[in-house]
Amino acid sequence: MNSQLKIKAQQLTAEALNDLIIDSIQDIKGKNILLLDLRHLEDAPADFFIICEGESNTQVKAISNNIYRRLKEDARTAPLHIEGQSNARWICMDYFSVAVHIFYKEARTFYELEDLWSDAIFTEYENI
Repeated sequence: MNSQLKIKAQQLTAEALNDLIIDSIQDIKGKNILLLDLRHLEDAPADFFIICEGESNTQVKAISNNIYRRLKEDARTAPLHIEGQSNARWICMDYFSVAVHIFYKEARTFYELEDLWSDAIFTEYENI
């Protein structure tokens, strides 16, 4: 765990939350990580989407569990809601201003979430 990412709840900025989520994804070797900045879009359901994929249902679930654990321990925050854990083909975690979408590779291709929000500002992260 990166000690620089230890965050006190009262100091949690959107950027710090995004960094912690992305670090949590990389811990479990999540692939093709994208950060979509939606703040300039009028009808966006959140300020940011973080999208990634796992190579198996087990990895998708492990990524979700790691995000949950790290944010609870390091940032003292929990998601408003988590959807899709039973199948682990697409898990969505709602952290109020950030929605995290963890896909099984084929599900990500099918839903094309990036195409739906193509007017967002994209930041890509290297696979580790």
